[in-house]
Amino acid sequence: MQAIILAGGLGSRLKPITDYVPKPLISINNIPLIEWQIRQLQKFKINDFIICTGYKTDQIEDYLQHKDHFGAKIQYSVESSPLGTGGAIKKAGKLIKGKSFLVTNGDVITTIDIKKLFSHPNSIALIELRTKFGTVELDNSKITTFREKKPLENTWMNAGIYHLQRTILADLPTKGAIEETTFHKLAKKKLLTGIKFKDAFWHSIDSHKDLEECSKALKGKHHK
Repeated sequence: MQAIILAGGLGSRLKPITDYVPKPLISINNIPLIEWQIRQLQKFKINDFIICTGYKTDQIEDYLQHKDHFGAKIQYSVESSPLGTGGAIKKAGKLIKGKSFLVTNGDVITTIDIKKLFSHPNSIALIELRTKFGTVELDNSKITTFREKKPLENTWMNAGIYHLQRTILADLPTKGAIEETTFHKLAKKKLLTGIKFKDAFWHSIDSHKDLEECSKALKGKHHK
């Protein structure tokens, strides 16, 4: 199984850090995002990676070369201009050899058991949507409890991890988001399978606050 890591974004919401380093090299607990992802995927016997890059590609290549690629085979699909997730996967798809492949967003830290996706063609990992703010519980109009962010039961969101058939590459746009194009069409035809992961450890790194929260969560997980 080959894995495509989408790592070409500018990371604008993580400025000024991303003025100097690309988002995949931002560290959480002293380990860059790209390293977290490669090492986690290697736990599932994935050792063949295609990394979609665009912004500060040379820094990403230099880091992985310095780390001897973690003993993995790593190829790069470099975008001269942003192609969107669909275009990036289509371009990287030229390097795909097998009948299916894995795709993961480059800013996701998770311990999801991706093997559960492999038995389903064109499947998407789903996690429960989480509130962005603290919540309260009420007894009539009286507040009884303050709670931190929590999952919203039975409301599922895209976790940014896909198991796709190679045949899907022909249907991808040369530029544009896969979620707004090909996935939309497949969903109408009921050709996409959602695999639910309840209570999954999952963090998407989109802001400075996300960095802080993920760092604390990882330390807590390690401590447990």
